[in-house]
Amino acid sequence: MALLRAASFRLGPICHRTLSLFSNPSPSDWSKVVSDAEKIVGYPTSFMSLRCLLSDELSHVAMHVRRLAGTNHPLLNTARGFVQDSRNNLQMRGLVVLLMSKAAGPSVAATGLSQEDMVSGIYPSQRSLAEITELIHTAFLVHRGIVNLKDWSSSDGPLKDMQFGNKMAVLSGDFLLANACTGLAQLNNTKVVELMSGAIGDLVQGIYYESSGTAEESSMTEDVTVASWEEQTFLSHGALLAKSCQAALELANHNAELQSLAFIYGKHMSLAHKINSDLQPFVNGSASDLMAFSLNCAPVVFHRQLMGSERWTLELQQARTAGEHTDYAKLWKAIKADEGISSSVDLCRYHGNKALNAIECFPPSEARSALENIACAVTKF
Repeated sequence: MALLRAASFRLGPICHRTLSLFSNPSPSDWSKVVSDAEKIVGYPTSFMSLRCLLSDELSHVAMHVRRLAGTNHPLLNTARGFVQDSRNNLQMRGLVVLLMSKAAGPSVAATGLSQEDMVSGIYPSQRSLAEITELIHTAFLVHRGIVNLKDWSSSDGPLKDMQFGNKMAVLSGDFLLANACTGLAQLNNTKVVELMSGAIGDLVQGIYYESSGTAEESSMTEDVTVASWEEQTFLSHGALLAKSCQAALELANHNAELQSLAFIYGKHMSLAHKINSDLQPFVNGSASDLMAFSLNCAPVVFHRQLMGSERWTLELQQARTAGEHTDYAKLWKAIKADEGISSSVDLCRYHGNKALNAIECFPPSEARSALENIACAVTKF
């Protein structure tokens, strides 16, 4: 209870907006948020990733990916998501970078930059940065599709095809990352290169921690606190957007204070988005129609911290069937009945409010309103 009171104490007022990203089963509300924002920046950001994905080199890769049809290799589903829907939110990071660029506007201290070069209030270099951000995100999304062949079963598909899919995931992800690095060099800004290369390093570190903690055995013994979960989640999900927002303002020669606020918005918006995603199996799912959830997601981490390591280990052992598989429906009921869900909702709203507070000093504009709408959309339940 002390943990819950501490979490409640630090929360600001809850944002009350009608826009919602997840609570409505229809994607129409979120599509409207994205559509309205794209009109503001004057750029169809949903095509940013496609510009690279439809290049001659990667089109050649895509032809080979067809070989994975009929298998359960994650790379196939990732490729479908690029062109069929917005489930992976491919355009969102670039869109936020463009909105942040426009919300900040041109800097009075800008040297060597002409406002005549701006399109819809955004410099060409900032648009390039938005595309680079998407390339980096897409590259790591593809790399995450590598399958652990130790867990392979015949139902997943032929072993040789799964091995081939792993090779394609490595090569195509590396290709996207190389293009992103080339684009960074062309920006001719050493601080931006330093920021974005740091974001890539953070992603690698965060995914390493994430992967090393996915095994159920480590989930039983590892004492993950809410604070350590936030640190790891920032590395794997927040650092790229936070540093991209900061880099966008650096390209316009804004001062360090404004760059810091842009970083804070990107950081807390990403954390709120991740917590919202983690909560979906518990706020929109049921034991009979259970959505998959990770044993290292935010509600489970809160539940484990409230329960204590020994009780959590015992609870997880009791949920095991036949000594191997975990009864997630049983775990879901235990977590749902606890206060970990409400604590996660509070933490999501806390991060959403921190993001909103970060852009309060930006001049009122359509771009700032769009950033506010996005932050509020991921804190609506």
